[in-house]
Amino acid sequence: MRQYILSIDAGTTSSRAIIFDQRGTQIAVSQFEFTQIFPQKAWVEHDALEIWETQLKAMKEVMEEAGIGPNEISAVGITNQRETTVIWDRKTGVPVYNAIVWQDRRTAAYCQELSAAGHAQTFLNKTGLVIDAYFSGTKVKWILDSDPDLRRRAEQGELAFGTVDSWLIWQLTGGAIHVTDVTNASRTLMYNIHDLCWDQELLSMLEVPEALLPEVKSSSEVVGHTAKEIFGASIPIAGVAGDQQSALFGQLCLEPGTVKNTYGTGCFCIMNTGDKPVVSKNKMLTTIAWQIDGKVTYAIEGSVFTAGALVQWLRDQLHMIEHSSDIESLAASVEHSDGVTFIPALSGLGAPYWDPYATGTIFGITRGTSQGHIARAALEAIALRSRDIILEMQKDAGVDFKTLKVDGGASNNDLLMQIQADVLVAEVIRPKETETTALGAAFLAGLAVGVWPSIKALEAMWESDRVFSPATNESTQEVINLWHERINRILS
Repeated sequence: MRQYILSIDAGTTSSRAIIFDQRGTQIAVSQFEFTQIFPQKAWVEHDALEIWETQLKAMKEVMEEAGIGPNEISAVGITNQRETTVIWDRKTGVPVYNAIVWQDRRTAAYCQELSAAGHAQTFLNKTGLVIDAYFSGTKVKWILDSDPDLRRRAEQGELAFGTVDSWLIWQLTGGAIHVTDVTNASRTLMYNIHDLCWDQELLSMLEVPEALLPEVKSSSEVVGHTAKEIFGASIPIAGVAGDQQSALFGQLCLEPGTVKNTYGTGCFCIMNTGDKPVVSKNKMLTTIAWQIDGKVTYAIEGSVFTAGALVQWLRDQLHMIEHSSDIESLAASVEHSDGVTFIPALSGLGAPYWDPYATGTIFGITRGTSQGHIARAALEAIALRSRDIILEMQKDAGVDFKTLKVDGGASNNDLLMQIQADVLVAEVIRPKETETTALGAAFLAGLAVGVWPSIKALEAMWESDRVFSPATNESTQEVINLWHERINRILS
C-alpha cells in the first residue's frame, strides 16, 4: 500500500532526501554535501551532474534506511535552491556549463546596464523582481554569450534550461519531461507572474530563446513519473516548489499576512499576500507562493544571501569550529559580542540594500577580541539581517508582526533564535518539524495524489516545539545601533 512521500530537498550545499508518513512525520533522512566551486571572485558554481549523483544516492539510501520500497511511496515531491541555472544538451543530458548558483554575482554589471537603460520598471511590473544577478535570466544569457555555438544550439532547440527542479525531473524521468513550476519560473526574470507565461518582451531583452525553456506547471500536480529503472518501479512526481515557497507551505502559512523565516545557506523571509500580488514599496520582492487547483497564491519576500553560509565560512575558511553546530557553544562562551559587528556580505547584500558589490566586514576588533566574540557577532549578523527585511516587510503589510515562524537547519540554534526574538521584539516560534521546506514539498505532492484530501486536512499536523520570547535590554539596542552605523559604511 502506498502511504509514504519521498521528498527531495535539493539545497545549495547538499542533496537531501526525506521520507514522510501520512501524519507528516519524518521517517528517515539522508544527506550528502556536494562541491562548492569558486572559479573567480564573486563567482559560485556547482557541478550539475554531482548534484544529480548525490541526490540519487540520498534517495536510494533513505529508502534503504527506512526499509521502504518504491511501491510504498505515493509520490515524490521536489523542493530546490531556486535561481541556480543549469543548461544541458537535450540528446545527451550532459550540462554544457557548470550550474551558476544563485549567489553568483558575475552578471552584476549587466544588470546595472539593464537598469541604466530604463528597463527596471518593466521587469518589476511583469516579474515582481528587481534586476539583480541573483535571478536566473541574466545567468542564462551569460552562458549563451560565453560560446556562439551554445547560442546557436539553444536557438535550434538542442539545449534545455532549468533551475535545479527541472534538472532533477529531467534526470528522474530519463529525459522524458522538461518542466518547472510557477514558483521557480517566477524567480527567473523571464516569467510574467500576472499572465502566468514566459514573457516575450523580457525574453527579447535578455536574448533568451523560448526554445530553451521548460513548460510551466502548477505546484501540486502529477508532472511525470520516475523512470522504472531508477528505483525498480515508477513513482509519480507530484509536487514542485522553490525552497522558500515550499517552506511557507510547510509552515502552513495559508492565510494572507502569515509569515515565516527560513535559516539555511541564506535567510529568506516570506509572507503570504493571498490571491493578489502586492507590490512592495520597500524593495521586497513580489513572487508566486504556489498554485494549487488553478488558484495562484502570491507572496512578498526579502532575501539575505549569507546566513548559514557565514557559519560554513567560519568552519571551512577560518577553521574556528569543526562542525557548524559548534557555533552555538562558541558564541555562548561570551556574554556579548563586546562591540564586534560582522557584516555578512560574502555574496553582496540582498534586500533591502541590493548592493551586489558590498563585501563582508568585521568591525570593532580589539586586542581583547576572542573567537567567541566573533562567533556571537556572526549569529547577531544573521538575526540583524533578518530584522532588516522583516521591518521593511511590516511596512508593506501595514502591520507589526507579533510572531515569526522559523525553520531551516540554523533554527535549531537556540541562541540564534533568542537573539532573533530580542532584536525583533517579537515571539519566535519554532515548529516540532523544522524541516518544513521538505515537508512543504511532501504536502504539495500528497495533495496531488490524494494522500490528503484537502489543505484543511494538513492544518492539524503543525505543532509548536518552542517559543522564544524577547528580552530586550540596553545591550541589544547598542548592538542594533552599531549595526546601522556600520552597515551604512560599506554600502557602495
